Amino acid sequence: MFGESNQVFSPIVGGTTAEDIKSGHVARLKDPAFPGRTTLMKVTSLSTVWDYVYRAMPWNQPKSLTPDDVYAVTAYMLNLGGIVPDDFTLSDKNIREVQARMPNRNGGTTAHAMWPGSEFGRAAKPDVSAVACMRDCVPAASSVAQLPPHARGSHGNLADQNRLVGAQRGIATAAPAAAVKTSAPAAAAPKVPVALLEKNSCTACHGMTQKLVGPAFSDIAKKYPGQTDHLLQKIKAGSTGVWGAIPMPPQTLGDDDAKAIARWLADSAGP
Repeated sequence: MFGESNQVFSPIVGGTTAEDIKSGHVARLKDPAFPGRTTLMKVTSLSTVWDYVYRAMPWNQPKSLTPDDVYAVTAYMLNLGGIVPDDFTLSDKNIREVQARMPNRNGGTTAHAMWPGSEFGRAAKPDVSAVACMRDCVPAASSVAQLPPHARGSHGNLADQNRLVGAQRGIATAAPAAAVKTSAPAAAAPKVPVALLEKNSCTACHGMTQKLVGPAFSDIAKKYPGQTDHLLQKIKAGSTGVWGAIPMPPQTLGDDDAKAIARWLADSAGP
């Protein structure tokens, strides 16, 4: 009925007839007593309507309409707005003619000077201008993750651990060294085998200085100082009832790893 595709579009829209619409909010665009605005009243270019329908409609299957279908739908909407008659056929040949009938065809302006140059016959000058402030700038905010004191060192010093991906490196999480007043130098504490502890998932249940699922490594070291063989047997066979109701199941780590961890604990795993 409207358009070159010969498809007939029903004049019923949501239970309202086309005549009702034409005599209602659409056809009253020229009525000064009726301030309501619609798309056909605001749009300045008919090609914008056509392009929107072509790329976005129908909403549940966009871009499924052929160009002829879009001409038909556009003509149907124009007819509802009283812009073209009932028997009008819209096409690429006469869309310019229909553009001259659009209510807001002269509503566009180039006074905003959004495009540079003088292609519109006037010296282009934006309607607003500003100068970038490059003095007294507010210092850029810098934020880093912070750990509460009791959690620092739970998984070793993150700054010493390289991550597998990404450019970020761990922040220093070692507990701050306390001032030590001694007349003789203290023996160096054994190095924490961080890689072994993480490789064998020991840190999932034990913290360095605080209890998690199981006791802290520091507490184990204080309870069994120098007892490498005993600790090795506990690691391999498991333990229950010593640190509470939650048992530690036998661990399946290799002998070398188990001996290294047991030796580290026996030699003092305190902070």
